[in-house]
Amino acid sequence: MRWETQPLNKLNLNLLLKFAFMSHETFTRKTVNTIIINNTTMKLKLILRFLAVALFCISAANVTAQEDEDDLHLVQFSGVVLDGDSLNPIPFATVIIENTRRGTTTDFYGYFSFVAEPGDSIRFSNVGYHTDYYIIPDTLSGNRYSMIQVLSRDTVELSEITIYPWPGKEEFKEAFLSLRLPNDDLQRAQRNLSKDMMTAKMMNMSMHDGSANFKYQMYQRNRQIYEAGQFPSFTILNPVAWAQFIQAWKDGAFKKDY
Repeated sequence: MRWETQPLNKLNLNLLLKFAFMSHETFTRKTVNTIIINNTTMKLKLILRFLAVALFCISAANVTAQEDEDDLHLVQFSGVVLDGDSLNPIPFATVIIENTRRGTTTDFYGYFSFVAEPGDSIRFSNVGYHTDYYIIPDTLSGNRYSMIQVLSRDTVELSEITIYPWPGKEEFKEAFLSLRLPNDDLQRAQRNLSKDMMTAKMMNMSMHDGSANFKYQMYQRNRQIYEAGQFPSFTILNPVAWAQFIQAWKDGAFKKDY
């Protein structure tokens, strides 16, 4: 094979440079397009991998949560706490799961309600009552369980304690020797039932009849109870009171025998 060389003139040089520039530009464009396509493909692959991992984690979490819900059987535990003697509700009693801090207190009517699990040991306690326990059955099929808990009173008898106003025996001896002992019961009864004392009390009574005096005293007592905590009633304008007053006047209730 024989190569023939041609003289390099100005036209040939221009053609050669133009061909070289076009080849370089074409190569550069192809390279840039290839790099852009590769980067886009890598990004898509990373996004797809991330989405696949996220979907897998979410599915695993849902399966685990479903298994936990299936294994965990919660029960709405409700009831009433009553007194063993009177069967009255015990307000503000403590109802708590043993060895935990989960529980509640009864309301004014002795009612309680909270969430527990089958097999939990429930402790019932209140001041003045014996503490009692109850275990929720683990064979429950429903999600609600109710009961009535009766607590017995815890009676504590304290030994007798005598309190003296003297700090020591010497002060007690001195006070006892200087003490004026009161009269006995017989002497007090004789003094209260003496003729002078009975006469003075009789003169101060508004009515001399025993039955009327008793009725009057009971009326005054009932009136005090009726008007307790309020202003006494003002009966000067009461027509019923005026009618009773006029009738008593006509009957001679206000006359005195001298």
